[in-house]
Amino acid sequence: MKDNSLIIIPTYNEAENITVVINMIFSLDDCHSILVVDDNSPDGTSNIVSNLKKDYQDKLFLITREKKDGLGSAYRVGFKWAMEKNFNYIFEMDADLSHDPNEIKKLKSLLVNGECDVAIGSRYLEGVSVVNWPLSRIFLSYFANIYVRFITCMPVKDSTSGFVGFSIKALSSLDINKIKFNGYAFQIEMKFKLWKKKFKLKEHQIIFVNREHGDSKMNKNIIFEAIIGVIKLKLNSIFKKNE
Repeated sequence: MKDNSLIIIPTYNEAENITVVINMIFSLDDCHSILVVDDNSPDGTSNIVSNLKKDYQDKLFLITREKKDGLGSAYRVGFKWAMEKNFNYIFEMDADLSHDPNEIKKLKSLLVNGECDVAIGSRYLEGVSVVNWPLSRIFLSYFANIYVRFITCMPVKDSTSGFVGFSIKALSSLDINKIKFNGYAFQIEMKFKLWKKKFKLKEHQIIFVNREHGDSKMNKNIIFEAIIGVIKLKLNSIFKKNE
């Protein structure tokens, strides 16, 4: 198996951002491929990616789904595809430029050097490292992560981070079909289940910059799912040892 990496980027209406983020990733001095999982964006995101494929043959891939079906669902599709293609390291990354592509190299080094099985780009490892978020959003996110640590006892300060790298060993240990949640709860579920399987999680401090273009996908349903989902995860870990 080659030492190669796949970056999975779920998209919905990211036409203003997707070209920039793809070009930035491919400008890095490393061996990366990109899989964009687009939920049939009405703004033509998938068409933009299709055109970019001409410039990045055999490095840029696209899966276009019929409808908007959620973040977790998009990553499940991407994870299955990545495992079929035998990638060594698989990364989650937002399309809106809130995650600096230059940090991928550091996250990957943590995995390659055996320091961890799950490398987490953390906003809260050393205080709060967020730019251009309103105070209410910082408050919600920061204390949500405290809530997750309290309920699950998982030693991660940013369990809702969406900038994450996995070794293929860790990712393939999960039954992807049993990852049920879609929003922030999906991010928590992935980390929690791998932690319970004794894989090593390590955080790396990043600076998270709020999007300048496009609309946030945050809504009340995502928040509610996370609040209830954390309790479900904890209870399932107690009473269903095989999950």
